[in-house]
Amino acid sequence: MLRQFAAKLYVDSVDQIDLEQLYKEGKRGIVTDLDNTLVGQKVPLATEKCIAFIARARAIGYDIVVVSNNSKPRVEKFATPLGLKFIHRARKPRKGVFTQALKMMKLNADQALMLGDQSMTDIFGGNRSGLHTVLVRPIAPQDEGLPTHINRFMERIVIRLLTRTGYAHPWRQVPGKEQ
Repeated sequence: MLRQFAAKLYVDSVDQIDLEQLYKEGKRGIVTDLDNTLVGQKVPLATEKCIAFIARARAIGYDIVVVSNNSKPRVEKFATPLGLKFIHRARKPRKGVFTQALKMMKLNADQALMLGDQSMTDIFGGNRSGLHTVLVRPIAPQDEGLPTHINRFMERIVIRLLTRTGYAHPWRQVPGKEQ
């Protein structure tokens, strides 16, 4: 059960993901969280860095769906100018929302990546649904609300347990970097 919270890949930001290699391995879709994965929680529109990542992914051949627990106005304001499909108020980690995203892209679970900044929602839900999970270091953790702070507290406990059972969390091993 504990393994369900461990990502297959850990990165400091989405632009570190080797999308070309993963495409060669058969990945064709990206299911991605929004807040603190693509942009900071208080950033309403895509940044230049985010736009470049999306453009690169599309140029390779990826389809992209934003899956967020946030409200429709928040997600729509971000996704619509980029022409991205989205699911708002997703209630991650429910499996159904990941199935819905896969249907939107017409892909099987083994053909998709799940990018997110939270083990308790993004990674757990993605793993349970069979996606290749990528945990992204949160962009602006200082801007997170109470529910996310609670998740982060639980996440730290899970990461300690994972580390003790041999599923080392690489960020835990980097001196000077907080969880």
